[in-house]
Amino acid sequence: MEVSGARVLVTGASSGIGAALAERLAERGATVGLVARRQDRLDEVLERCRVHQPGSQHWVCDLSELDAAERLAIEAWDTFGHLDVLVNNAAVPKRRAATALTAAEVEHTMAVNFHSPVRMTLALLPRMLQRDSGVIVNVASIAGRLGVFREAAYSASKFALSGWSESLAVDLWDTGVDVRLIHPGAIDTEIWDQPDNDQPVYQGPKEPPEVVADGTIAAIEGDRFEHYLPDLKVAVELKTNDIDIFLHGLADEARRAAP
Repeated sequence: MEVSGARVLVTGASSGIGAALAERLAERGATVGLVARRQDRLDEVLERCRVHQPGSQHWVCDLSELDAAERLAIEAWDTFGHLDVLVNNAAVPKRRAATALTAAEVEHTMAVNFHSPVRMTLALLPRMLQRDSGVIVNVASIAGRLGVFREAAYSASKFALSGWSESLAVDLWDTGVDVRLIHPGAIDTEIWDQPDNDQPVYQGPKEPPEVVADGTIAAIEGDRFEHYLPDLKVAVELKTNDIDIFLHGLADEARRAAP
């Protein structure tokens, strides 16, 4: 898949990774569809995209409303004539110990981070298969491979997205539709400062969103399924080698971080 000339739908495009990716795609010659909840922020990103690709469009949508997410995917396809790439990037954080979570909080996190990508993918998949062409990009997280303490709901949603992506890739193996799975690490976005979340425990360095944007474009144009941005695969391998030692280490870190 060449990005230049492609028609790409990006969710969570009003800030952070989604905004950076949308702008990079437009700069590279893609017509971009932007999706997010915040009209004002979305307008600003669209304006920057249209400098390069005047045909770019945006849709304001709360993706926790799953029927609306599905309708939006079809509307975007019809508006552009087709979609070459769907980037499921939108996500909400939920930093809270499992002992303090409510079922409603978990369900909302799963709706935005997992169920909306599934619904949008299933809405578009028959059309992509009919064209025998397309790329589904799911932006998960390093928390979709490593359980993160005080982020059980978020990790659950990203683990689900990772598992869905792996199975989907195999089911589509002999078709013209490809799947790419992106695992951002600590990225400097608004996800660290959100209402109704505990303060983040992690206080280390963060990469700019453009690192993920550039890596995602390389993934779309490349042929590998999974991409860690930045490369934190070694941490996943440590966990795989001995899960008990890994959990003990996380528990020790959680104790040190406790107020």
